[in-house]
Amino acid sequence: MSETPEITQMPGRPLPRIALGCGNFGGVGSAPEFFGQGMTADQALALMDAAWESGITHFDTADAYGGGRSEAAIGRWIATRGRIARQLRASLDRLGVDRVEWYLAHDFDPDVPLADTFGAFARAQAEGLVGAYGVSNFDAAQLTAALAAGAPRAIQNSYSLLAREDAGLLDLCAARGVAYLVYGPLAGGWLTGKYRRGEPFPAGSRMTQRPEPYRGLVTERTFDILDTLRVIAESRGMSLAGLALAWLLADDRVAQIVIGPGRPEHLVPVREALQDPLSAGDLADIERAVA
Repeated sequence: MSETPEITQMPGRPLPRIALGCGNFGGVGSAPEFFGQGMTADQALALMDAAWESGITHFDTADAYGGGRSEAAIGRWIATRGRIARQLRASLDRLGVDRVEWYLAHDFDPDVPLADTFGAFARAQAEGLVGAYGVSNFDAAQLTAALAAGAPRAIQNSYSLLAREDAGLLDLCAARGVAYLVYGPLAGGWLTGKYRRGEPFPAGSRMTQRPEPYRGLVTERTFDILDTLRVIAESRGMSLAGLALAWLLADDRVAQIVIGPGRPEHLVPVREALQDPLSAGDLADIERAVA
């Protein structure tokens, strides 16, 4: 709050050059006839989130703004510790539950110190709102930094027979006791066999809707690998997708595989993988195909 305009420096540090004016939170300045108008609570919270993320850390308010509603809005924002806590509570409300077992940071944010993120996660854990927290889409260096800043218990990354860049990260997770959770186990449909050499991508497929993450797979080498994997799968009487999932299940370092079936019949490869584990010989054949 700023109540003495002539102050140009706060104790110990310079006064920020930009401050967020909060006179429209729940009113229009201090005019009583506008109390309850102005920005809603949700709008004020969103604005404070955006301001903080833009580097604006000084909020200017007064007890007369909105008849106290401005200070109340800022107080709620502080009490929920900003965006993470509010979003978690909103998620719990939408899910209709009091707690989730895992809560993961969706991506690495270079602009937010990991200690701040994990501090918010740890408070949520202490309040019983989450069982454990983790990260997603972190590389090995970022996970190492995360482990130094907090106690993430899981990481969720894209990993499959066609995207094996995380092999070293899997070793780090195993050594540090971090559960490795896989998403994208079928590489956007590439490991289902739906994409064929020289043929257009099927309508409604990932490659016609959101191809960007998988454009690098449109190569002759990829089709050669898929042809070989298809032969291995057929020799075992299972689908290509079932083989790809079974390969992941055979890796003890993989704690969980997140699947995204579009129809009930897409669960058939899951049953295949669970019911027909790969042998050491199968794994060796697969390694030769993708190495």
